Amino acid sequence: MAELSYPLGEHHRSEVRAQTGRTADELTVEAVRAGRVSAQDAAIDPQTLLRQADFAERGGNPQLAENLRRGAELATFADDDVLRFYDALRPGRSSAAELEEIATALAAGGANRCAALVREARTHYLRRGLIS
Repeated sequence: MAELSYPLGEHHRSEVRAQTGRTADELTVEAVRAGRVSAQDAAIDPQTLLRQADFAERGGNPQLAENLRRGAELATFADDDVLRFYDALRPGRSSAAELEEIATALAAGGANRCAALVREARTHYLRRGLIS
């Protein structure tokens, strides 16, 4: 991969893509007005998030990098699923078994970092008596 400069949208517009494959240069107000851009074109490509994670890592912010990597994993899930996962993670909203089911579903969808985070939350919730 070529050396990247930050911000991506300014220095590497042709590499910033939506999940539909459209580049940032194709996502213009004119294209929206002409009906050539859909709501799906607003969904970021996981590779763009992974590039952002690399910048965060190199910039000394490993926590942000990890969050961006988890975001890249979630980017391919349906919005309703992501909201369901988020809601289920709130203390007291799910049982330990339900959180394990979510972790299993995340892992099956290739979201291994997210699955590990759910399992970590499950462990802490159990230890603190927030779930059973």
